[in-house]
Amino acid sequence: MAAPALAQEQPLKPLDINLENYQYPFPVQYLQFTEQGQQLRMAYMDVKPAANANGKTVMLLHGKNFNGAYWEQTAKALAGQGYRVIIPDQVGFGKSTKPEHLQYTFQLLAKNTKSILDTLQIRKVAVLGHSMGGMLATRFALMYPETTEKLVLLNPIGLEDWKRKVPYQTVDQWYQNELKQNYEKIKSYQTQNYYGGEWKPQYDRWARLLAGWTLNERYPIIAWNSALTYDMIFTQPVVYEFDALEVPTLLIIGQRDETALGKNLVSEEVRKTMGNYPRLGKETAAKIKNSRLVELDNVGHLPHIEAFDRFITPLLQFLKL
Repeated sequence: MAAPALAQEQPLKPLDINLENYQYPFPVQYLQFTEQGQQLRMAYMDVKPAANANGKTVMLLHGKNFNGAYWEQTAKALAGQGYRVIIPDQVGFGKSTKPEHLQYTFQLLAKNTKSILDTLQIRKVAVLGHSMGGMLATRFALMYPETTEKLVLLNPIGLEDWKRKVPYQTVDQWYQNELKQNYEKIKSYQTQNYYGGEWKPQYDRWARLLAGWTLNERYPIIAWNSALTYDMIFTQPVVYEFDALEVPTLLIIGQRDETALGKNLVSEEVRKTMGNYPRLGKETAAKIKNSRLVELDNVGHLPHIEAFDRFITPLLQFLKL
């Protein structure tokens, strides 16, 4: 226990805007393209099967406050079972470009993600999305049903329409809030919202990844992209389209999760009606025709970090069906 505790006390390391000074768990490749009048690069990892390739591919889509690196343990487990694993960093996240201006839509992110698969000549994938990645995975499956063999939603956000309860925030308001971020605020938010108030040393690396950016002189560009993607999440719900999904779908829902955008902007009475994942999981499973629901008691927003064994078992079972 001494080593992780000591690591927690080390000075925070400033991180480059595209994480050039942060090593990912697998080799990183880049897709270059032009979008809205600017040259962009989208980073991704292509993890080959560790043994006995089964010819199947799984694509892992990260959440809002993360990047592809947090899928390391998941990717190793999948590769060990013979799967090829594709792990993109969306534009605006991780090692991908942070544009100075971009109209973000989930359709655009899905198109960019499909371009990686096309480049790699991958025609069929199982798509696993966590948090914001769950919204993107849903949009991807709706846009590219012929490509999506299976869909896995891991504590996805967007299972409810927050704009019906939360006052609209402009991009400038989101931006001003992001400019105030620091390690203490990030850790406090993640402790309460992700881990049920209990912080463990192994969680610290993911808080430090975000906090390291706040020490970069170009952090305002990162904060601006974060504000743009908050606006995307808030104004582009997928909740009304779950019944249009045709692919076999697995919902893995940590029951202690209470994540909801804009909770701090509403009354206590309204707040109590938001982020009820035990209820939202059941409601969403009922909307998706060919779905199954796995409920993980006493697990929060990040089952693949907090309770890996309880997450990976139902995932592998579903993929092998």
